[in-house]
Amino acid sequence: MNPRWSPSTFLGQLPAETLDHLLHLGTLTAYPAHRFLLHQGDKSRHVLLITEGVVKVVTSSEDGCDMLLAVRVAGDLVGEMAAFENQPRSGTVIACSDVSAHIIQWRALEGFLTRHADAMAALFQMMSARLRWANRRRLDFRAYDAPTRLARVIAELAQAYGHPHNGDADKSVTLGVTLTQTELASLAGLALPTAEKALATLSQQGLLERNYRRITISDIPQLLKFARIEDENPY
Repeated sequence: MNPRWSPSTFLGQLPAETLDHLLHLGTLTAYPAHRFLLHQGDKSRHVLLITEGVVKVVTSSEDGCDMLLAVRVAGDLVGEMAAFENQPRSGTVIACSDVSAHIIQWRALEGFLTRHADAMAALFQMMSARLRWANRRRLDFRAYDAPTRLARVIAELAQAYGHPHNGDADKSVTLGVTLTQTELASLAGLALPTAEKALATLSQQGLLERNYRRITISDIPQLLKFARIEDENPY
């Protein structure tokens, strides 16, 4: 695994030699914050390999309802579903910060994966993890109340994107991504007023602290217990 990127990301799973070959593919491009990188409905077949920054994946319904589907960070691959399936893109990718990404055409990536079995295995692992996330959210919608659902989402975000707070990663972490309450509500499948009440509940329990859009988990073991996932501790 490469320590430059989180082990939860595609690049974080690759050995050095394979990683070096991959980073020579495509065109490295810089994007400012708030730039749209990929557009829902577009029929292009390239992927983006994020090497710096954070992006959000958003989908919109025909009546204009927007929903945050996912957050992706440096080391992640985005746009692979449309490339694999040769179908219109199912979401829009937006830069949350300054972003650097390699634009890689599907044929080039396909050839690379054919030559590097370890990269193909890492891609399968990445896609499997994303499917598990989606499956867990479907279960959460039926099995848990709003505060528990939100706690489960925040715990998994912290697993993937958390940074140690006060030097103790086993006790407290700060989310490495900035999310609005509306976006958190989208990830947990909650209405905004319900999500606001759930956040207040978690704060009152001493499980997290909020500072503008930044969330710090104050007590990881207790959050996992509250979220009913202490037996599958992701940390």
